Amino acid sequence: MSPRTYNRTLKIAAADAARRRIVEAAAELHATHGARGTSHAMIASRAGVSIPTVYKYFPTANDLIPACTGLVSSRLPVALDAAIFDGHPRVADRIRVLALALFRVHEFLGPWLRWTAADAEALPALRSFLESGHEQRSRLIRKALQPPGGRAPAKALVLLAETLLDYPSWRTLTSGGLTTEHAAAAVADAVLLLERSSHEHAH
Repeated sequence: MSPRTYNRTLKIAAADAARRRIVEAAAELHATHGARGTSHAMIASRAGVSIPTVYKYFPTANDLIPACTGLVSSRLPVALDAAIFDGHPRVADRIRVLALALFRVHEFLGPWLRWTAADAEALPALRSFLESGHEQRSRLIRKALQPPGGRAPAKALVLLAETLLDYPSWRTLTSGGLTTEHAAAAVADAVLLLERSSHEHAH
């Protein structure tokens, strides 16, 4: 390897390391202060880099969002995809599996989710991320509520299930003293009562 190539390799490695430190620092600060409450100066101090270096990689707070949400999402305790339903053909089982998975994710994301409603108004990248997450949850809820070979669940039932399975429900129930597991079980029971009621009214 020539000296020039070696130096270029070192520079690329150093740049990658600096960028990783910036993203790690920003994600940690977002959990404590929210994205809008986190300045580039705060990030630079936490990451051990200069303020201009932060601006070099991420000119605005909005530019930081995809990297931070990607980092945090990569550490979720549960993969939220249709595979969680494998081996669970019954609606009741799928609802219970989904409720627990979603509430474990809410528990993990809790520090960041405290800020997202207000931050999303000012940060389009965060708003897009939240909308994508909502669509993903909605798809999983519809899949969980639809019996194999059966008709699609009623829109009202899906909307009620989305409300019960969302972050504010987890926060309210766990703030009231329930564990994440007990909160998930309680919400799953409520969703299943609604599901049975929906079928009764349909017939």
